[in-house]
Amino acid sequence: MRKQFYLYFFALVMAGSVASCTAPRSVIHSGKVTPKGQFKAGFNMGGNIASEPIAQLDDITEAAVDAIANKEEVEYSEQIDVASKALVAYALDPVGTTFDFYLRYGVAERVDVGYKYATGVHVFDAMYQFMGPTGTPENPGVGDWYGSIGLQYSGQSSGIFDKLYLDKLIPVLEFSATRRDIVIPLVFSKSFGPEEEIGNISFGPVYNHTFIKYGFDPSRIVKDVGGDRVPVEGVYAKKNFPSFGLFVNGKIGFKFLYVLPSLTMYYQDYGTYDFLEGKQFDFSGVTVIPSIGLQANFGGGRGARTR
Repeated sequence: MRKQFYLYFFALVMAGSVASCTAPRSVIHSGKVTPKGQFKAGFNMGGNIASEPIAQLDDITEAAVDAIANKEEVEYSEQIDVASKALVAYALDPVGTTFDFYLRYGVAERVDVGYKYATGVHVFDAMYQFMGPTGTPENPGVGDWYGSIGLQYSGQSSGIFDKLYLDKLIPVLEFSATRRDIVIPLVFSKSFGPEEEIGNISFGPVYNHTFIKYGFDPSRIVKDVGGDRVPVEGVYAKKNFPSFGLFVNGKIGFKFLYVLPSLTMYYQDYGTYDFLEGKQFDFSGVTVIPSIGLQANFGGGRGARTR
C-alpha cells in the first residue's frame, strides 16, 4: 500500500514539473526539522500575486505590445516608458502561477538541508531547530512546541518572462535581468500528535533580500536629434531591496503522507530604478503567496528521545 502511495506521489510531481513558476518565496517549513537520517519529498503549487507589477501590467495592453514589437524601428515615446516600467516591475516580482518540487534530508539531530526545483529556478536551503524535541513518532521526545530558523538561496535569470506577452518586448528594448533571493524564515509550530505524527500548524516572520541586475540596450528605439534619428542610449544598473513578511502554514495527514496549505505575505519598497533618457521611477507594494502541496516522509530516521 505504501509503495502505491509513493508511486502516485511521484507521478504528480513529474506531471506538474512542466508548469511555469517564479522564484519560490513561500514558507512551508515546520519548526521541527527533518529527523536525522530521514528524507522528505514533496511538491507545491500556488501563485505569486504582487500589487506593483499587476498595476504596471494594467497600464499596457497586449495590442500596444504588438504595435511596438512589430516595428523595425520604434520612435521613443511615453509608451516606451510604460512598457519599460512593466518589464522592470515584473522582473522585480514576477506575477503568475508557482510550482516546485523538493527533497529534504536530516543531516544532524537539529539540522536538515533541502533542494527545490521550480521550473528553471534552483533553490538551496538549510534549517536549524533551536527549540523542541528531536525524536520521531516511534520514539518521541517531550514537548509539542518547536522553533527553527532557516536560510534559503535561489537564483533566476532566463525564463522570467516565459509565457507572458511582455516577452515580445524583449527584442525591441533588449531588456535583460537576473535576480538572486535570500530568504530567512523564523518558524514556530505546534504539533498535532507525537512529533507531528498527524500534522502541525506553523507561523512566524520571514525576511527576504533580493539582488537584481537589469539593463536596456534598445538599438531599435530612436529619437530625433537635430533632424537626425539616433538610437537611444542603453541603461545598466544593479539594485537590491529587502522584503518583510509573515506566514502561516499547516500540515495535515498521518505518518508518511501529508497535505500542506500555506499563506505568505510580504511588503517591499523596491526602491528607485533608472530608465531610458535619464528617467527614474519608484516601485513598492504587497505580495501574497498562497500555496498547497503534498509531502511524503521516507526512512525510519534515528531521532532520539530528547527534551
